[in-house]
Amino acid sequence: MRRALLTGLLPLLLATPAAAMPPSGESSAEVVEVATAAQLAGALAAAVPGQTIRLAPGEYHGAFVARRPGTSAAPITLTGPADAVLVNDGPSGAAPSCPAPGGGWDSGYGLWLYEAPYWRLTGFTVKDSKKGVVLDASPHVVIDGVYVHHVEDEGVHFRRSSSDGVLRNSRITHTGLVQPGYGEGVYLGSAGSNWGCHGNTGGADRSDRVQVVGNTIGPYVAAEHIDVKEGTSGGLISGNTFDGTGVSGQNSADSWVDVKGSGYTIENNTGTFAPPGTFANGYETHNPATTPSFLNGCGNVWRGNRSDLGGVGEYAIKITSTSKCAADPNVVRSSNTVTGATRGLTNVPVTPG
Repeated sequence: MRRALLTGLLPLLLATPAAAMPPSGESSAEVVEVATAAQLAGALAAAVPGQTIRLAPGEYHGAFVARRPGTSAAPITLTGPADAVLVNDGPSGAAPSCPAPGGGWDSGYGLWLYEAPYWRLTGFTVKDSKKGVVLDASPHVVIDGVYVHHVEDEGVHFRRSSSDGVLRNSRITHTGLVQPGYGEGVYLGSAGSNWGCHGNTGGADRSDRVQVVGNTIGPYVAAEHIDVKEGTSGGLISGNTFDGTGVSGQNSADSWVDVKGSGYTIENNTGTFAPPGTFANGYETHNPATTPSFLNGCGNVWRGNRSDLGGVGEYAIKITSTSKCAADPNVVRSSNTVTGATRGLTNVPVTPG
């Protein structure tokens, strides 16, 4: 009986074309293949937990917004090769007072995740857009191996309490093409003056515990390579390479990393500077007052960072105020090194380690 059953099934198995067989470990329902801008927009709008949207090589022009949440157990993945390129030719239409999708307005963002937690973005490129990748109220997002370049403002922005995210193994160059002072490579949180719009939790933008790891940022990042905003805390900036060539000096953009948040670990990064550009210090802290009040720019730790200031910058690590952080001081470890500084490693006492 079993032999007869197998014999009856054999013709059906042989008749199944190879193209219909899903790749090993995937079901056809889990993978959506896209090759056009319309297909990508439709796939983003219909995405479900556990699904993978896979980009074919080519340029995708449009306003691409993801609003469907994944889950911890089943994130949604958008993936493609480096020659799958997202481009937003906007912005257009009348912008609302606080950015939100809809209403016929195109933000100009290359890729916008809006209230879309638990996504994985891997491999593809974003260019020629107002901003590169923007996350609003989208925690637990991983960006891995993405290339962002030639954007008008910032490259990647974790905003509106997009906490517990990861940016790793990615590359960001040529930002701030239209507004150099707002051309940060990576932007964590929001300035206190914008919390009325972007403050989701307790009045603040708590884009906390974001990890920026193993990325190459620069050259021609016109503002800070990483801008850590007030009210954020507990992040990790590790193993990145910063090339300060082309930093503009506009809007106080004159360092690789500006830390206004608290409790960050900044370790094992390599930074260089060479003209053209405006450069003051490798890393800086600042302590803006905010409502609600936070201990901003305090409790951060630097260790194992290697800095070459090109004979231009004063300090590798400039701590702007020690009195404001008396309750939770910043710590500069002796494992940091510097060359090409006009004044030295740091302006505060060094802690062994």
